[in-house]
Amino acid sequence: MTIFTYKDDDALGQVASVDTATVIVDVVDIECLKRLQVNRLAILQSSKAGQHLIGLITQVIRKKTVEVDEKTGEQGEYNVCKISLVGTLLDKVGTQENVFRRTLESVPEIDANCFALEGENLTRFMQVISHSVDGDNALVIGKYTLDDAADAYLNGNKFFQRHAFIGGSTGSGKSWTTAKIIEQVAELRNANAIILDLHGEYEPLSGDGISHYKIAGPSDIEAARTLKNGIVYLPYWLLSYEALVSLFVDRSDQNAPNQAMIMAREVNNTKRKYLTDKKQTQLLDNFTIDSPVPFIIEDLLTKLNEINVEMVPGARAGTEKQGEFHGKLSRMISRLENKLSDRRLGFLFQGGEDALQFDWLNRFSAALFGSSEERGGGGVKVINFSEVPSDILPLIVSLVARVAFSIQQWTPIDLRHPVALFCDEAHLYLPTRSMADATDDISIQIFERIAKEGRKYGTSLVVISQRPSEVNKTILSQCSNFVAMRLTNADDQSVIKKLLPDSLGGFSDILPTLDTGEALIVGDASLLPSRIRVGEPNNKPNSGTVDFWSVWHADVAGGRLDAAIDNWRKQNI
Repeated sequence: MTIFTYKDDDALGQVASVDTATVIVDVVDIECLKRLQVNRLAILQSSKAGQHLIGLITQVIRKKTVEVDEKTGEQGEYNVCKISLVGTLLDKVGTQENVFRRTLESVPEIDANCFALEGENLTRFMQVISHSVDGDNALVIGKYTLDDAADAYLNGNKFFQRHAFIGGSTGSGKSWTTAKIIEQVAELRNANAIILDLHGEYEPLSGDGISHYKIAGPSDIEAARTLKNGIVYLPYWLLSYEALVSLFVDRSDQNAPNQAMIMAREVNNTKRKYLTDKKQTQLLDNFTIDSPVPFIIEDLLTKLNEINVEMVPGARAGTEKQGEFHGKLSRMISRLENKLSDRRLGFLFQGGEDALQFDWLNRFSAALFGSSEERGGGGVKVINFSEVPSDILPLIVSLVARVAFSIQQWTPIDLRHPVALFCDEAHLYLPTRSMADATDDISIQIFERIAKEGRKYGTSLVVISQRPSEVNKTILSQCSNFVAMRLTNADDQSVIKKLLPDSLGGFSDILPTLDTGEALIVGDASLLPSRIRVGEPNNKPNSGTVDFWSVWHADVAGGRLDAAIDNWRKQNI
């Protein structure tokens, strides 16, 4: 049974010409012609029963002709619209649901009726192409720009299964759109999502399914070291070997290879000592340097100092000479000592005895990646990275992602519960290879693996950035859903243009003219590219947009400079 309710009297006009996938429709009624808009959808009668052809209006023409009507004496008009056919809607037959396919099994006949796809008909059609007729998989994103009476749906399954990208110039509405999606995710009974919030933008988000955590800043070091107060410590022993080397070893040092080798050996030995002391001997034969096993970093520092000043027996009896690594570890030791005393890195090194407990990772994972008594999936967790130093930000953000992915990877298939990672400001820690440094490389490796293999383990990425052209190309290529807000940069526009089918390439021309909160949505979650006005979230994020002109008219708050300098020194707001 068809989802459309049209009468012949509702027709815009009749087909006058057919050329492969392009149709010319003769529009007699001038009022109908005025209603037509480029990029609006239209429906045409197919030559096959049970089928409707869907097209995109690409051109509307009203032109005077040289002919004069003999009865009225008025000059004739040539009123047509050009339609590019984009697919076929198959009507429901028996138990089969209505299905939209991006293929053309037939073409319209001459004089076939053409109708505007709008209002309730447009809503029903968009439910079909997003596979959400029953509402179970429906992700309501907003309204259609060209028809605000029609709700815009996305397929929630495919949006997260195939990874997604949300992008747009600053102030275009990225955070607004992300908040709209997050709120709907949080309403699901067993949702499991993590927001990597770099600037605290999503702090206003609230609700039963949303919880907030913050990576410990300098002022949090003395706070109670428990996840219950929302302060998160990420102990150094969670870092992979490559991450430890990038943190402590200066690659420009001529002794860097020796330092990296000694680091690997001694970290391994220190972990082995920890397992022995904790009577976890069953793990001694299986763990590696990258295994999440705690170790006491002061013991590591002591051993490195011993190696750095080691003297060994000389060639002659009773003499000594400098050991093989004598003095070669000095710069690494100095870097390590500086890191240990840096209050900005307290979340790594000053987690206290609690962060060295063997069950710490179990408790940490249950809070951020696992389940809770109230919600089987744990809900949405917003992690605030705003006080993490920028020079190691890629390292720390990727650490959280690596823990989440590793848990998914090592969970038995029958117990696995999917998790989505929302990567805010992704260009800061997922740059293109040409712009990456050592810490970026580690972050890129982790996220590239998630992008390539995450689907198999139930891990999804939602990449959010204002510069698509600066985001790692491998990760971007794995995204099958794109929510493109206003983009004014030509390089950023070209990234989105390459994603559109040839027959719909003209859609990309609207990217620089999109209004704030408007988006062009392309991908598997919606079979047709659609221009959407994103709905308003219940709790708006802290976008950081300041009304300069209005603020400059108002009074200035006192003591702002003293407060800024004091916070700068304390590295805390």
